[in-house]
Amino acid sequence: MIYQPANYLDPLDWRILFGREAPVEIDVGCGKGNFLTWVAGTKPEHNFLGVDRQLVRLRKVDKKVKRAGLTNVRLLRLEFTYLIERLIPDASVAAYYIFFPDPWPKRRHAAKRLFQPAFVEQLRRTLAAHGAVNVATDNSPYFEQIVPLMTASVHFNAESPLSLPEEARTEFENIFLSKGDTIHRARWRKK
Repeated sequence: MIYQPANYLDPLDWRILFGREAPVEIDVGCGKGNFLTWVAGTKPEHNFLGVDRQLVRLRKVDKKVKRAGLTNVRLLRLEFTYLIERLIPDASVAAYYIFFPDPWPKRRHAAKRLFQPAFVEQLRRTLAAHGAVNVATDNSPYFEQIVPLMTASVHFNAESPLSLPEEARTEFENIFLSKGDTIHRARWRKK
């Protein structure tokens, strides 16, 4: 179900959004929903929010979620930085999945990358105790920026990254793997 908040100024109420009380996990840039439908199917006791800017993608994911009979998934069309800064309540998210964020590879565009000190602070603010941040990228320079940024935060401990089965791969991951690219993965847990 593609969700449209009553307004875009007040924090989301997860109980109203999902119609039940359960841990919330967020797939940032859910794309075509391969990972989202897989993880939501493996954890029916959790609620999942898929976020993407493109309505066309969300409509495809919505169809996929309905075909799979998943009732624990909601979709939201919104810029993620706005969502995390304005609409996600404090200490309310069990996990973030940030797979293949735009690397903005040109040096002059690096400030547009999602992972910046202010973003790491928002992750800390919105994650519940022991919440996790899961990251994957094919872009080595971006990964080399993300790791020290997350490691420098006193609020997170590095853990072994998620190991995902083939059916959980995102479309981008499949594309990069078919080209022989290396996929860099990392996971941090909030202290």
